Amino acid sequence: MKRTLGEVKALMDDWEVKFVRLCFCDIFGSLKNIAIMADQLEDALEYGVSFDASSVEGFGKVNESDLLLHPDLDTFAILPWRPAQRSVARFYCSVSYPDGRPFEGDGRRILSDAVSRAAEGGYSFLIGPECEFYLFETDERGEATLRPFDRAGYFDLAPLDRGENVRRDICFALEELGIVPQRSHHESGPGQNEIDFSPSAPLAAADDYLTFKMAVKAIASSNGLFASFLPKPLKEESGSGLHVNISVHRNGDNLFAKDLEEGAGAFMAGILEHIKEITVFLNPLPGSYDRLGAKEAPSLVSWSRQNRSSLVRLPFARGRSCRMELRSPDCACNPYFAFSLLLAAGMEGLEKSLVLGASYDQDSNSKEAHSLLSGLPTNLGEAVEEARASAFVRSVLPERTLDSFLSLKERQWVEYSGSADRDMLERRRYFEHI
Repeated sequence: MKRTLGEVKALMDDWEVKFVRLCFCDIFGSLKNIAIMADQLEDALEYGVSFDASSVEGFGKVNESDLLLHPDLDTFAILPWRPAQRSVARFYCSVSYPDGRPFEGDGRRILSDAVSRAAEGGYSFLIGPECEFYLFETDERGEATLRPFDRAGYFDLAPLDRGENVRRDICFALEELGIVPQRSHHESGPGQNEIDFSPSAPLAAADDYLTFKMAVKAIASSNGLFASFLPKPLKEESGSGLHVNISVHRNGDNLFAKDLEEGAGAFMAGILEHIKEITVFLNPLPGSYDRLGAKEAPSLVSWSRQNRSSLVRLPFARGRSCRMELRSPDCACNPYFAFSLLLAAGMEGLEKSLVLGASYDQDSNSKEAHSLLSGLPTNLGEAVEEARASAFVRSVLPERTLDSFLSLKERQWVEYSGSADRDMLERRRYFEHI
């Protein structure tokens, strides 16, 4: 149901909202925002709120720097970690040029367009991200360290698991934000945690994912901790992934609840067909590739049922919960670009009736698997090359946005590959920003 301005204003009055944050995502996946006073919301809806796009990397040039933010009323939420008195509301925004043209780098629009195209053929989707992150201690100045908050392992309990109460607070915050948490637990690495929330339509899932990251970082900070979504913050420990669960519905029926031959297999085949070309958008940092191929994170192109070393797996589920799980992405990605590319690849598989190859049910990280299966890009440089050569990627992402994205990734790879101390470079460039 679409929210009206009257409904939103009534909610803002009930919550005594004084500040409104207008949020958007840059092309590299970082959440940005500007705050306006609550009484400026109507003007923001009618005219937009301008900002200097040339100061947001990949968004604009100094000679065409003005872009406008347009709040989406359906994304209204109160930020529960901000003061309850004179509270703060949040909206996600679309982005346009001053003359009303949509901005090419607006990931929400790109994803909305991908969903609309699929809907013309009777298809819809649910996406459920599974997010892993590390909790680190902070020093006497409140700055992040690389000391994990605990030394617990997979599914451990308190007191060994010291993150139990932090996860509890995060789950309560998610509920207040309208996101339904499903499962939470300690992950394999020391200080590593996972919280999963209910699947939703693609645009809401991408919004919820960014809200989730914001909530985790805010709640961790309020507990004197630092939350990192870096793919591999501790080189000898488990990496943090963003497992993407997707179900495909045709005229209301979940294709993954049927035989793979009825469409779900073709959707998976489309993703497997294009996975190398879109890897740079799923694994966008130099250090992303340290995670792939280690501790169940896939590095080869394969699928199976329930095998957690596979790139794509079909988890055991029944009815509405039937789905595919893509296990390669990490939390540094731009979710709007990532989901747009995955859905477009899957839809191409359906449109072309691609045939899903045989499953590989053995350990996909074994020597035998490496001799039989095709591999993902092994570093950021290779991933950029795959994307640059891809007609498919250029059919989904606007040329200007794509070139800006890939040019920065090339510079990051050159800097990283030429560095004498890659760990120090990664910490300085990315640790506190992902």
